[in-house]
Amino acid sequence: MKTVLHAMVFCVLGAFGAQAQEAEIQGTISQQFEAFKADDFASAFEFASPTLQTFFQTPENFGRMVTQGYPMVWRPAQVMFLELREEGGTYWQKVQITDKKGRFHVLEYRMQQLESGWRINGVQILDAPGAAV
Repeated sequence: MKTVLHAMVFCVLGAFGAQAQEAEIQGTISQQFEAFKADDFASAFEFASPTLQTFFQTPENFGRMVTQGYPMVWRPAQVMFLELREEGGTYWQKVQITDKKGRFHVLEYRMQQLESGWRINGVQILDAPGAAV
C-alpha cells in the first residue's frame, strides 16, 4: 500500500512539475512577444539564448532580423500555445500565430534552460494548417 501511495505522489508531483515547466517556457515566449509589440528590442533580446545573443551581437541587429524575417512574431494579432515536446533533452514549444491579415503561422521555439530561467535558442517556421478567410 505504501509503495502505491508513493508512486501516486511521485506521478502527481511530476505532473505539477511538467505543468510548471510548460508555464515557465510559455511565459518566456509571451514576454518576448510583449517586448516586440512595444518595439523594445533590448528587452526582447534578453529572452534570447547566449548563443543567439553572441550571433546577433546587438538588440538592433536582432530586431532587424525579427522585423524582416518574422513579421508575424513582431506584430501578432493572436498567439496560441500548442504542444510542448521534449526530444533528446531539448524542449520545443509549438506556437500558432495569427497575423494582422488573418493568416495562420505555426512556429516551433527551441528552448534552453539556464540557471536564470528559460531562453529562446531558435525559432523555425513550420507549415501552417491553413489560412483564415
